[in-house]
Amino acid sequence: MVLRDFVPILAEPVTELPVAGEYGFEAKWDGFRCILERAANGTVHLQSRQGTPLTTAFSDIAEAAQRDFPEEVLLDGELVIWHGGRLDFGRLQRRLNRRPAAVRREIAQSPAHFVAFDLLRRAGEDLTEHPYGNRREGLEALFGEWHLTPPWTLCPVTYDRQEARRWMQEWAAAGIEGIVAKNVRQPYRPGVRGWIKVRTRHTTEAIAAAITGTLDCPTSVLLARWDEQRKLRYVGRSTPLARQLSRDVGAQLLPAAADHPWHGRVFSAGWGSRETLRVTLVAPELVVEVSGDTAVDAGRWRHPVRVQRLRVDLTASDVALFGSGNEPSAG
Repeated sequence: MVLRDFVPILAEPVTELPVAGEYGFEAKWDGFRCILERAANGTVHLQSRQGTPLTTAFSDIAEAAQRDFPEEVLLDGELVIWHGGRLDFGRLQRRLNRRPAAVRREIAQSPAHFVAFDLLRRAGEDLTEHPYGNRREGLEALFGEWHLTPPWTLCPVTYDRQEARRWMQEWAAAGIEGIVAKNVRQPYRPGVRGWIKVRTRHTTEAIAAAITGTLDCPTSVLLARWDEQRKLRYVGRSTPLARQLSRDVGAQLLPAAADHPWHGRVFSAGWGSRETLRVTLVAPELVVEVSGDTAVDAGRWRHPVRVQRLRVDLTASDVALFGSGNEPSAG
């Protein structure tokens, strides 16, 4: 197996945890998916789901693998950084495409952890054809035999669906995005959507401050909240609106006044994208109820959220302030 050609197994997004079948339910982490290889000659290589090298950006993890792993191993897992009592995706991004000196500063300020959730090879033996249940037992045994401690973390697993549902609610505040369900009899299928993922979602209110599409028929909504200094802060973008919802939203929108605070601002088409959106500013008065996941950075949803309904019974002043502690992910 050549690591640069390796594509990890993927997860199919669904709205509910599976009921039928025997599954292991694992926490879904808000981090970078990472394949970690410690080769037989002692060299270590880390790469992303897309095959991007991560060894330099996470040299602290690579050095720990050289120190702590006594033999060849191939692990699937997640790179995470804890900060302020929760996972911090933004601090992971700070390490990418940076000079070595800048990476070293980030490591000193915010060391990373590797959360292992699958064992794909050990001591020359390819384990991908083994059932998940057996691979999980092998991973647990490896942690015990090698006496692994931080930065190594064994991903929690439960085989109880109700316990998994409790995790989704209780761990959301720490940045756990949801649950990944894995059939215990299933082998590891690179590049195939063989796992199932369910994101934890919360509902909350936000202000429609701009749209894509037209005023009469908006395609999506750009969402905002006021902060204590009366600055209109961007908090995220909606998924495409259903036809009837688009008509309902369009009927309530008012054109932006000349003093709209976002005049001249440019919005990207997605998190980390250089493509810009063509937007139309609107009066920041219409309140909508949205459903979003727990992936939030600095008060902003990283993934598009769903507009559930209009809240014509509320005014913009009724929406929680940005930075008030009632951030979008908190519901």
